[in-house]
Amino acid sequence: MNSTSATQNDTAAIRALLERARDAWNRGDGAAYGRTFTADATDVTFVGTIYQGGEEIGRAHQALFDSFLKGTSLTMEIVDIRFYGAHTAVVVSRGDVHKGKPKKLGKVQTYTIVREADGEWRVAAIQKTKRQSLMEAISFRFQPATKPRTSR
Repeated sequence: MNSTSATQNDTAAIRALLERARDAWNRGDGAAYGRTFTADATDVTFVGTIYQGGEEIGRAHQALFDSFLKGTSLTMEIVDIRFYGAHTAVVVSRGDVHKGKPKKLGKVQTYTIVREADGEWRVAAIQKTKRQSLMEAISFRFQPATKPRTSR
């Protein structure tokens, strides 16, 4: 297999991993959500809570799915997948949690995804940030040099 087809296969596998995570969220299945993470994963929420390990991430999310996040859906749009060697990728996405149809994708997620010894890709770390669109627009207007080459 050449490196191009390996990258295409790995890209497809990473997209499938994130789809499994999204599907687990949408079903309210914390255990399945937790299994998409490594045993020592780090999940930093947009409010600053830090969860460690797939088991804890799954357990905490089940409690959330049973209460505050009951009946919610996760919407995700992958912005970029970039590989750093054969076993590590960084994924940037926009997304949000909602009931019904999402109004906008107001959060940005950065994932570090690794291929583990069993050959499966799993999330090793995720950082979620609430997007501040107004502050971003003000910054771009008054300091145009802060605007990225491509707005995503």
